[in-house]
Amino acid sequence: MHQCPVCDADVTISEDPVEGELLECEDCGTEIEILALDPITLGEAPDAEEDWGE
Repeated sequence: MHQCPVCDADVTISEDPVEGELLECEDCGTEIEILALDPITLGEAPDAEEDWGE
């Protein structure tokens, strides 16, 4: 198991994780990104910026 970087709750990762994959913590609702695969490193996903068609 891996821990949420915000609340330390257990986060389930698929058997075939992909770097950049987004997950959601079931406890706190934070969007989490897989930053690296070896070893698996999780971090809080950045807020998506709107480009407003630019």
